[in-house]
Amino acid sequence: MRIAFISDVHGNIEALKVVYQDIISRKVDLIISAGDLVGYGAFPNEVIEFIREKNIISVMGNYDDGVGFERLACGCDYNSQKAAELGALSLNWTIDNVLDDNKKYLRGLPKYLEIEIVDKKILIVHGSPRRLNEYLYQDSEVLDEVVKELKADILVCGHTHIPYFEDIEGKLIVNAGSVGKPKPEDKNADTFDNRVSYVILELLENDLKVEILKVEYDFEKMAKAIEEAGLPKEFADILRGINPKV
Repeated sequence: MRIAFISDVHGNIEALKVVYQDIISRKVDLIISAGDLVGYGAFPNEVIEFIREKNIISVMGNYDDGVGFERLACGCDYNSQKAAELGALSLNWTIDNVLDDNKKYLRGLPKYLEIEIVDKKILIVHGSPRRLNEYLYQDSEVLDEVVKELKADILVCGHTHIPYFEDIEGKLIVNAGSVGKPKPEDKNADTFDNRVSYVILELLENDLKVEILKVEYDFEKMAKAIEEAGLPKEFADILRGINPKV
């Protein structure tokens, strides 16, 4: 059984389409999204409609919650006042532009998904099993705390936008990265790898394999669309691999 996990598309329809074709070429059995279909990017409706058309299973991300319920904040963790201001602009723009039927779809997404394959219990969430917006960074105390409470054999998440997988005390933790808004692993770097990412988990009878895939796409097309939509230039620069450091 081969499962492709995607996450954090964030309104980037071009990247989603390219990643979808890459996934199909690798002959997977199932595609599951760890949430945050919208926010930051200029094509939230197109992303939602693509996910629905392709019958891709998705859990709810904090941004899906924020837009679907038209909340005052998206539950994001901002490092500065400038970042918070940019985030507010993104949330308000997305709420104003997402169609009512698509908001209803976002509101209906489950906060978690549990499946069992080859005697392995898999839990899919956006942030963590505890909160939609909790970040599970690799080698963090928060991650260690979550693992101690984890009943599933495999935990799949997103939210950090940085893909990784790690076996911790016999539990496999998989972060699917981001299809639509990559982040620099080094926060101080001026530029970074702007390819988007997803993960394939292969479950065999007596073994399992995890592969992180990084994909190139027409990022400049999506960056220009962000600027033309009146969204902050910082969001466009991120797609170009330029670290705004806000």
